[in-house]
Amino acid sequence: MAKYLLAYASGMGLLCLIAGLSPVQALPSLEIADKNIAVNQDDDSYQKNDSHQSDLPNNISSKLLIANETQKNFLSVNQQQKIQDIRVDSAVNLWQPIIPQPASSSPTSYKLAQVTSVSQLSDVQRTDWAFQALQSLVERYGCIAGYPNQTYHGNRAMTRYEFAAGLNACLDRINELIATATGDLVKKEDLATLQKLQEQFAAELATLRGRVDAVEARTAELEANRFSTTTKLSGEAIIAGVGASGGAPNQSDPNIILVNRVRLNLTTSFTGKDSLITGLQAYNFLGGADGQGSLQQSLGLASPLLSASSARTSFEPQFPGLNVNTLSSVGANSVQLYKLLYVFPVANKLTLFAGTAAETSDAFPAITPFYGEGQESISRFGNLNPVLRVSGGTSGTGLASAAGFIFNISPNFDLRALYGSVNANLPEKSAAEAVPGVSTTPLGAGLFSGSNIIATQLTFKPSPALDIGLNYAHSYHEINILATGLVSSDIGALAGVAVGTPLTLNSVGGTVTWRLSPKIALSGYGAAIFVDAASNSVNASTTFTSWMAGVHFRDLFKSGNTAGILFGQPLYRTDTGGSAQLTPTGDNRATPYHLEAYYRLQVSDNISITPGAFVLFNPEGNSNNETTTVGVLRTTFTF
Repeated sequence: MAKYLLAYASGMGLLCLIAGLSPVQALPSLEIADKNIAVNQDDDSYQKNDSHQSDLPNNISSKLLIANETQKNFLSVNQQQKIQDIRVDSAVNLWQPIIPQPASSSPTSYKLAQVTSVSQLSDVQRTDWAFQALQSLVERYGCIAGYPNQTYHGNRAMTRYEFAAGLNACLDRINELIATATGDLVKKEDLATLQKLQEQFAAELATLRGRVDAVEARTAELEANRFSTTTKLSGEAIIAGVGASGGAPNQSDPNIILVNRVRLNLTTSFTGKDSLITGLQAYNFLGGADGQGSLQQSLGLASPLLSASSARTSFEPQFPGLNVNTLSSVGANSVQLYKLLYVFPVANKLTLFAGTAAETSDAFPAITPFYGEGQESISRFGNLNPVLRVSGGTSGTGLASAAGFIFNISPNFDLRALYGSVNANLPEKSAAEAVPGVSTTPLGAGLFSGSNIIATQLTFKPSPALDIGLNYAHSYHEINILATGLVSSDIGALAGVAVGTPLTLNSVGGTVTWRLSPKIALSGYGAAIFVDAASNSVNASTTFTSWMAGVHFRDLFKSGNTAGILFGQPLYRTDTGGSAQLTPTGDNRATPYHLEAYYRLQVSDNISITPGAFVLFNPEGNSNNETTTVGVLRTTFTF
């Protein structure tokens, strides 16, 4: 039972919107389109690949957005939390667009714009001489080209500013005719009418032209001061309070901690279709090689090396405080390059990607709506299928160099694959040992000779309400680990076998999301990891399985808010062979379970607060451990 109440960690933000009047042509049937209303709010599309987060971005963990459709499919946050629900265009909207309705629209169906001036209450009626005079000029000189027959329609009155916009268009057209001195010269009586109209509507014309000048000046200022013509900046900052109780027997409950993670993402396009993604991040999670300073280690649930545990939150890196390539330490809130990836189409249905800091989740859609490190599930278990996490595939630090392709077979069917190498930048393996049998470069060295992975995903959508993803991965590891970061048995995957034993892994999994309605979805996954010793001197094998099922809600209680309830089994040894042990020495074997609930409150377009908790039964597959509760209060800022 939890013994602590979770401390609140949040922040404040201010978003200023500048509004003005659009210098559009006067139209008799108009409605204001509100840009602040979310597009496709009631659409049955449920997948958040872009990011929220993150991901995008998509799916850059918070996931970044990519301009063309193929690249949009490439990044799943994820990052899509979103990103699709909460992000706004960085450009300031200087006015709302005015959109004409069809001529057949009923006069009672008009949407009224906000009155911004007392003079707007003075309407121009169809019976006014000014209205009839301008209508005659429009029909004669084609001043307003927006209507098929260049005439006014509808029965409602016009505001004086709408009338002035039409009058201004006629003035420009007549000036053009005079300047070109064509045969269609302006008649004397028309010039007299225009002069009279100009005098009566002088104030509105002056205001209209002043606003046009202001818009042009503002546009020129924005273009002159933007930092790049090819690059867009987006970011995500997470501040969270985390508390826990339970854990290993005779272990004191840890204190409530306050943690953060900040990411800045630069998306650059050189052709309009390609994208170079550069991501920087800083965080204050601790752990290091032995887990010191981590919440998991304080609970007594972490592995003795690399602090892998089922008590880990979604936004925590897999190897906090550690450069796992060389086992060197990383200081709290030090800036790191966590993403460097180039995406470029080579054919209509084929896109390639390559980079020196990439993750499996960058290329493979998450399928499940629970994905979103800063927006959705609060646990590492609930975010993704474990097969995507094998070999550090979602380390949170861009562990691997990778290259691959996306083949869009059809709009509802695509195949993706990648090859990743963890220590591709190291020419040779270190001779020094961190522990017996394990060098200080535990993941090996070289593009092809160190720890590596080949992963594929087949994604298809048999119906508008159903998304399915099937995964397979083949991995080689220099040491005896799964490298998922999901459970403590991730380290020493072959129990009873030396940690320096190399492994081969074959991992299979599937993820399904079924949308019962636009706002309710059922989602789940299943995974199996088959582990074999790769050393000729060791005969050992183990099978791990995991599954999860849950229900996800959109727009719960309020538009933009989401919630999730999920239950499942974390990775657990179900079979062994050879010299591998099924149950590590000292453990009392029991099937572990994970129960989680969270609710994301969308405070504004750029700020969300997510309270939630998850409960671990038989943590780490050992009934000697107490039932553990982890509570999280996460505040996420996107920009």
